[in-house]
Amino acid sequence: MKKIVELFESYLKFERNFTDNTSMAYVRDVTKLENYLESGSLSLEKASSLDIEAFLVSIHDLGISPESQARMLQGIKSFYRFLLAEKYIDRDPCELIEAPKKRQHIPTVLTLAEVNKVISMPDVSTPLGQRNRAILETLYSCGLRVSELVDLRFSRIFEKEGYIIVIGKGRKERLVPISESALQEIANWKAFRYETDVQPGYEDYVFLNRFGKAMSRIAVFNVVKQYCAEAGIMKEVSPHTFRHTFATHLLEGGANLRAIQMMLGHAQISTTQIYTKADMQLLREDILMYHPRNNTHHQ
Repeated sequence: MKKIVELFESYLKFERNFTDNTSMAYVRDVTKLENYLESGSLSLEKASSLDIEAFLVSIHDLGISPESQARMLQGIKSFYRFLLAEKYIDRDPCELIEAPKKRQHIPTVLTLAEVNKVISMPDVSTPLGQRNRAILETLYSCGLRVSELVDLRFSRIFEKEGYIIVIGKGRKERLVPISESALQEIANWKAFRYETDVQPGYEDYVFLNRFGKAMSRIAVFNVVKQYCAEAGIMKEVSPHTFRHTFATHLLEGGANLRAIQMMLGHAQISTTQIYTKADMQLLREDILMYHPRNNTHHQ
């Protein structure tokens, strides 16, 4: 079996083009399963789906996260597919085993008052302050990914129609409505932008750094962190927080989930459904706060 595991590692590296780290991780997963099976006098090639499920239960009981369990199962499934293809076994015991459900991380959401407070923090009498206000307003107004924001171009802004063209994941284009306030803040920044020494090739980029080049994602991250801290917001925030907040506020306002999906450029509706989850959590908090059965004043 040791020889077969070595062949499996070579197969991952040279046929599947996996990195050394991934290949080693997969081999470690198989070794863990092998050790578990040996303790019950079983072998890798004789293991049944029940044996593998028992192994998954045992690692779950150790408190290993669903994410790590899913990754370990991936390595084990790869190994059994390899054994089947190389005719070491005649059926794959992992075929019907499903990965454990990952805990879905409910994103941080800001209230409308918190959003307004953060957006009001930059000093708009300075070029960088005005640029930063435009960044915050656009992040919230359009629900953009940070990569989409730093790539925004003037030639993709259609003021009269109130839309921007966004280039999302996989270079997919989508139309996103932009608010009057975001257009206004971009126009205010544009007036200052002429004072920047714009580098060749960056003339069309909306948001520039002080050196006249496109901003980096880290720079936008720092802008968000800075003003959230100044606004006294203690939540864990990032540019993505504005995207989540935008989606949740839309949902609270009664927007259709499919429309939100299109605005965010999600390929699958399931990605958008985390926002309904976040929304349900807010509703639940409201109910706990205001429901007469939970209100101690009525006792």
